[in-house]
Amino acid sequence: MAKYEKSFKGDFDEFLNWLHKDITSGSISASIEDESDVTIGEVNVAVRVYERYSMMGGNRVSLNVTVVGYRDNIFVSAITSGGSKAVFFKINTIGEESFLELCIDSVESYISKHR
Repeated sequence: MAKYEKSFKGDFDEFLNWLHKDITSGSISASIEDESDVTIGEVNVAVRVYERYSMMGGNRVSLNVTVVGYRDNIFVSAITSGGSKAVFFKINTIGEESFLELCIDSVESYISKHR
């Protein structure tokens, strides 16, 4: 399992669309598996679960992304799982790390473009 978290300024809906586009177009096998959205007062929360095939691991890995927005404040938490065929411990996390890196690059690119 690998994790990335970041707080920054931006537009919640614009960022969510930006991230979704980058993740689904960043890998031929990437797909969105499910999503959930809720707004409570001025707080928006979006949860996205993506999945893709990892050639290196020969299996599928998932990327769970939670985006929280309050006015122009955004917090994103991205956690990967899967990517190992071992029974008792993880021996190959390359697929997870690669999938997470795709998400990190998207977030950092958004931040750089919107400074």
